[in-house]
Amino acid sequence: MPTPVFRFATVQGQSISWLLRRNCSVTPAQLGWLYASLCALSLGIAMLFWVLGAVLVLPFAWLELAALGVAFLAYARHAADGETIQLRGRQLVVELESAGHRQRAEFDRERVRVEPSVADRSLIELSGQGRRVNVGRFVRPELRPVLAQEIRRALREGAGQPRGDSGGD
Repeated sequence: MPTPVFRFATVQGQSISWLLRRNCSVTPAQLGWLYASLCALSLGIAMLFWVLGAVLVLPFAWLELAALGVAFLAYARHAADGETIQLRGRQLVVELESAGHRQRAEFDRERVRVEPSVADRSLIELSGQGRRVNVGRFVRPELRPVLAQEIRRALREGAGQPRGDSGGD
């Protein structure tokens, strides 16, 4: 049986993985270098004005850089947020990361439910064994039904290999 083609997933052997991340154009490290260069430039100009007698420029430069630092910190804190969904054998493992906090849920492949229906643009709810996890935050709302269908298909078909419970050759 050929390996199914997925839009969002990566197939490696018997494992299917979805890595859903925030679309960030600047990494936290790049942001740190940008902030350091802005500090050097702004404080250099403020020091020049301070030497020339405009003493209030320097405190306002510090205030500006502090506010900018807080904004950059808030951005960097969520830059690595994401969702990882892995179908490994009989287990569906979901890991959510938000601001450095990681949440993990495991579902039996045969008992997990994938909602919403194809027409719904809300987050996708994975539920089973008394647990519920919402995924799809980092996928455009109009593409969430496609992702939900892809997860359903993977749960049904797997990575194109027999699941081991069919008993047939």
